[in-house]
Amino acid sequence: MRTSTRTTRPVLLTVPVVLALAATACGSPGSSKSGTSDTSGPVKIAVVDAQSGQLSSLGDWEAKGAKLAVQQWNDKGGINGRKIELTVFDDQGDPTTGTNIARKLASEHYIAMIGTSESAVTVAMAPILRQEKIPNITSGQSTALVDVKSPFLFLNGPTSTTYDSTLADYVIKTKGYKNIAMISNNGSYGKGEHDAFLAAAKERGATPVADQVVTTDQKDFSAALSSIRQKKPDLIFIGSEEVEAGLIVKQARDLGITAPFAGAAPQGTPVFVDTSGAGNADGTIVSSPYLSNDTDAASRSFAAAYKKAYGKEAELHGAKSFDGTNIVLTALKTSGVVSGEKLAEAIRATKYHGLVGDFAFDETGVGIFKTSIGVIKDGKLVAAQ
Repeated sequence: MRTSTRTTRPVLLTVPVVLALAATACGSPGSSKSGTSDTSGPVKIAVVDAQSGQLSSLGDWEAKGAKLAVQQWNDKGGINGRKIELTVFDDQGDPTTGTNIARKLASEHYIAMIGTSESAVTVAMAPILRQEKIPNITSGQSTALVDVKSPFLFLNGPTSTTYDSTLADYVIKTKGYKNIAMISNNGSYGKGEHDAFLAAAKERGATPVADQVVTTDQKDFSAALSSIRQKKPDLIFIGSEEVEAGLIVKQARDLGITAPFAGAAPQGTPVFVDTSGAGNADGTIVSSPYLSNDTDAASRSFAAAYKKAYGKEAELHGAKSFDGTNIVLTALKTSGVVSGEKLAEAIRATKYHGLVGDFAFDETGVGIFKTSIGVIKDGKLVAAQ
């Protein structure tokens, strides 16, 4: 397969990143809201994520997972003999930029979208994607995604409710922690995590002794952490993305706080561990549908292919994107490359045994309802004993 690279500049997008994977650069397939599409030329799919800024690690992981899936399909002949053209757009973690990209996807006849990994951006894009009948499968986990109630929006992993119910069961029922403090941010992800864990904890008889909310761009957490320290918690729940969570943990240890932390997907990533410091992160309890690259034959195969392609270790977000892209491509193949409502229906009907679990989508667009518990040990996420 010949790989070509071209540059696309969405409106107001100052740092565009475009990667095309196709055997040919001509013949873009038209799409139709009625569900029909051209039968020649490449099948156009977009990845929309932050490729710059503080959330760029999420976008990089998602793009790599999608590219790997597309590469494998193209190596086997694409979809019904048609190559898949994958283009990556940088939303910069900004909802306004995301909505502009959504309009561009419609005008340039993209048949489906992978992304975004930022819940707030996905929520902002959802009305346009729904109007234009472009299905998308997101790595976000905020319950706000479900609240959109778009038949074109799907999740490639569990919602915050699943992550945090599983986490609360483990830390409260299994480990017996009751003196729990919380610190989360006021962004879409943080709000979702805060509300989900708070509800789960109260249902299990544990009312947090501290509940600190910080901003998404905050760097100094000394005031919030000092307040938490006064409560002498046995455990601290953290609801924020990788970099901020790492800074919180690092500063907490600097203040002499020794209580373990607990959280969801971000706390299981290398960025979190690197930001906090491996020693500071050790003991962090993580709820995740993908704990290891060595869980089974499928995860080992994925991890080996990822390492060969990128020279880096695979992790949860890349695995979710790999699954989500494979689901979209499978739906396109089984449906004969339909678009619009018919493609959304084909995605919803797809049952897929993925790296993060067995997908079976309900009417809300959620297809995974289970996570596992891991613990950071020597800087690595391992299954909890």
